[in-house]
Amino acid sequence: MRSVTKADLVDAAARAGNLSKSSAGEAVNAVFDAIVASVAKGNRVTVVGFGTFLPRKRKARSGRSPLNGKEIRISSKTVPAFSAGQGFKDRVASR
Repeated sequence: MRSVTKADLVDAAARAGNLSKSSAGEAVNAVFDAIVASVAKGNRVTVVGFGTFLPRKRKARSGRSPLNGKEIRISSKTVPAFSAGQGFKDRVASR
């Protein structure tokens, strides 16, 4: 299994859209930036057939310090999450 890099996505977008790599790179960056900005504002971003990016709240909880094993308090925070859409799930499952 190999990792797909952002450069691979830019190459795919350039081929699919018959674009230069620089134009495709700007488009890919614009999509990623829009997703990050929307989720950072607390919004969900849904791409039908692909999935949903959303902010997920984590409650405050207690944990253990890996350095000394003492119990510590972990504050609540919001983290990014992704939920795969049905088309994505079906495609991966058929592999």
